[in-house]
Amino acid sequence: MQKRVITFGTFDVFHVGHVNILERCASLGDTLIVGVSSDALNMSKKNRAPVYNQYDRLKIIQSLSFVDEVFFEESLEKKRDYINYYRADVLAMGDDWEGKFDEFNDICEVVYFPRTPSISTTEIIEIVKSI
Repeated sequence: MQKRVITFGTFDVFHVGHVNILERCASLGDTLIVGVSSDALNMSKKNRAPVYNQYDRLKIIQSLSFVDEVFFEESLEKKRDYINYYRADVLAMGDDWEGKFDEFNDICEVVYFPRTPSISTTEIIEIVKSI
């Protein structure tokens, strides 16, 4: 049976940490589906506009050979709907979300991966701003 894995993220200022976590997600199954936060969702959860717009971020994720499907995540409250719609067997997220998605264990396996140490989009933006 084919195993379908879903993950979500903003993926702004794409970096090696994003590659690492997406590769780990892909290793859990046969199909990797990625929900890219829309600009409006990013604004509501992070209180700032992303550096790259949602179409550019989607195109970056779509270009990765180990990503099979990509869509815009419009609402955090729709995670269950997205998991069901894409028939995901596994929800994989970074461990900064540990425990936040355990409620979905009733419809899929939930896995949390450690983040890549010493790299984050927020840090990169702060460094660039200070130059």
